Amino acid sequence: MVERNYDKSLWIKTTGIREWKDRSIHYNRCESTPYMALKELFKRYKLNKTDRLVDFGCGRGRVAFYVHNRFKIPVTGVEVHDTTFDEVLNNKASYRHRFQDIAAPIRFEYGLAEHYEIEPMDNKFYFFNPFSIKIFKKVVGNILHSVKRNRRTVDIILYYPMPEYKLYLKKSTSFKLINKIRVPEASDSREKFLIYRLKDLNMA
Repeated sequence: MVERNYDKSLWIKTTGIREWKDRSIHYNRCESTPYMALKELFKRYKLNKTDRLVDFGCGRGRVAFYVHNRFKIPVTGVEVHDTTFDEVLNNKASYRHRFQDIAAPIRFEYGLAEHYEIEPMDNKFYFFNPFSIKIFKKVVGNILHSVKRNRRTVDIILYYPMPEYKLYLKKSTSFKLINKIRVPEASDSREKFLIYRLKDLNMA
């Protein structure tokens, strides 16, 4: 009921779980981050007007719409499931009809996450276990290449983090864990956010 009420306030529909019919070994099911978890995250992690968020495996767009509505910053969602992508576009039409006054763009791209071209101003990257570690490595590699071309500090936000994701960031990249945010009253200890930062030393 809580999830549907939040959806209603944003004029979107993001509830429900969708499994892949072919049970792809590289792509995980579509499931939205709980609104109460997002509220807890952004109590302790603030976004600024200069930030730009990319949600990989955005599903029906809950995180994208929530962030866009709350922080009024540019947001991009990337989704590869045909039906889910149609749903997020329907949500965007409804959301934009209601919130025309928010100037910041919100857009959704259809395609593989590893094919998304990281924009020079993209600096916040959100993942709720959308795909295998193989694809995650490729996406992080794209982020690192972008940072080399356009120096800036970037953050990776993991919800319900997969052990493989954590190990890769710790052992194979220069990202540093800067925050761990647990979801109150969660029954599963894995229900938390981990925030990793790659700092541009020239900005220190």
